[in-house]
Amino acid sequence: DEFRIEHPDMDMTGFKFIYFWEWFHRLLGRVIGLAFLVPFAWFAVKKRLPKRFTLPLLGIGAMIGMQGAIGWWMVHSGLQEGMVSVSQYRLATHLGMAFLVLGSLFWMWRAAGAPIEGAPSVSDKSLLTKVTGGLVFLQIVAGAFVAGTQSGKTYNTWPMMDGDFIPTGYGLKEPFWRNWFETAAAIQFNHRILAYVILALAIYVFVSAPKGTTYRKAAAMFKGLVLVQVVLGIWTLLAVAPLWLALAHQTTASLLFLSTMWLMWEGRSQTVLQIYGKMLPAE
Repeated sequence: DEFRIEHPDMDMTGFKFIYFWEWFHRLLGRVIGLAFLVPFAWFAVKKRLPKRFTLPLLGIGAMIGMQGAIGWWMVHSGLQEGMVSVSQYRLATHLGMAFLVLGSLFWMWRAAGAPIEGAPSVSDKSLLTKVTGGLVFLQIVAGAFVAGTQSGKTYNTWPMMDGDFIPTGYGLKEPFWRNWFETAAAIQFNHRILAYVILALAIYVFVSAPKGTTYRKAAAMFKGLVLVQVVLGIWTLLAVAPLWLALAHQTTASLLFLSTMWLMWEGRSQTVLQIYGKMLPAE
């Protein structure tokens, strides 16, 4: 139906282009699974894994496997009668799981190198950084809805949305909550507002960070990447979402998410530090 309704003029060259990226994405997913599974099995057999690392790493492995199943589930939605793209709900689930895997791997990497004794560079900032991390993750998932509904190709003006602060098409669907996931006006408006909230929070996190600490370094990187991401988002919108700009925006989102994880790590509580210290083998 997507070919018949939207791309009836596609030739073999065009098909090869989309086929390559689908094939490459699936192949890369399998390589990632093997890159995790083979070393994990090797170190487990050799008894080189700290016992308290085993369960979290098994969880990450299960998430990687689940991601493959979610990918199939997402693709399947686009093959239903009348569908011209995959479901934005399933696309958002697929992207969200990808970032959960990425964040979990980053956290375990930092945990594996954490000192057995010591303290974070600042007093406990875990609540502030958890809120920050939650909002960044929410914004990434919101971006998946923008991509899945092609909402970036509408309301291509800034700072207003076609002359209005709140676009007139915000609440077209009933019940109202469906607008947040199915109406381009609401999806894009929410994505914009959440970006402004995160920008304000990033500035606060940096200004409130004690000088001379690794937490402040993480806060500086986080703030800088948020600024870059906001500029890229506005640029992408005004340019009507060309592929290269959309990819740059998504790549920066990955870097921003990793910087958020670093910020959360540096602001973790003493309790978290003690837990991860116990997970490491004694020298």
